[in-house]
Amino acid sequence: MSPGAECRLVGALRVPLPPAEAFRLFTPRGEESWVPGWRPEFPVPTEDDTAPGTVFQTRADGRTTTWVVLARQPGHLLRYARLTPEVWAGTVEVELTPAGDGSEVKVAYELTALSEPARTELREFADRYPEFLATWSEAITEALTGVHR
Repeated sequence: MSPGAECRLVGALRVPLPPAEAFRLFTPRGEESWVPGWRPEFPVPTEDDTAPGTVFQTRADGRTTTWVVLARQPGHLLRYARLTPEVWAGTVEVELTPAGDGSEVKVAYELTALSEPARTELREFADRYPEFLATWSEAITEALTGVHR
């Protein structure tokens, strides 16, 4: 594929909770507490939204993204496949490790653009990735403390 069609992005943020507690923030239902507009829909009802094989969908910016839980290690790792038709396909991995009294959270996206317009969008996303993760950090802090910056 041409340049800009695929990318691997890795970044990190800190969460003021130990990994066992912070883990829930990165589950499909847990993200509802800090991601504006995040409302996962499950085509098959599930009690455990982190069970490998679980499928859910989200909607944002007029697009539907289908997600599949690929792997989990409670308190440590979640890996998802994601597909937004005509836009991107790839994986998202969230890995939590202890850091003092909180957690270091490594977030890795591996994405492939599925259309010519999406290539430009993917390059722009890659350029803004550090800022994107900074918004995660701010939103999580606000959700945990109730303090808006």
